[in-house]
Amino acid sequence: TGKCYHTFRGHSAEIVCLSFNPQSTLLATGSMDTTAKLWDLEKGEEVATLNGHSAEIIALSFNTTGDRIITGSFDHTVAVWDVGTGSKLENSKAAMQCPCLCVQLWDAVTGAHIATLAGHSKEVLDVCFDYAGQRIATASADGSARVYNAGTKQCIAKLEGHEDEISKVS
Repeated sequence: TGKCYHTFRGHSAEIVCLSFNPQSTLLATGSMDTTAKLWDLEKGEEVATLNGHSAEIIALSFNTTGDRIITGSFDHTVAVWDVGTGSKLENSKAAMQCPCLCVQLWDAVTGAHIATLAGHSKEVLDVCFDYAGQRIATASADGSARVYNAGTKQCIAKLEGHEDEISKVS
């Protein structure tokens, strides 16, 4: 119908990333104001503000069950948050290398490095898992997207055809 159900206000700077939880009950937004916010989609209200980064949040994603959210920031850290409490979980930081021509895959619980997914010739601008956790998709300033097998860490598809950068992938 094109009807707007809610307008979410509360960030003090631009929103640069967002994600729905798997149940489609929450929306997470990440902002240049260094915070992420969780919003109740039914009520149209803010549920929590995730404070802890010292620079802009440029990426975020829920896990497959929707009880955790991971945020990536220009402060060169990633953080894992408990969705129910809005608190940052311990031992959840890992270094980010931005801008980067590859994707660093980390264990979100231990912070251990798992793999490096390479292949792009310019910066990787976005990355996401499929809902089953079987594939990883990347978007790059080189105008291509790639799909990797999460188990083998091998590139299984290189998607080309855009004339300019691909800034988001889902």
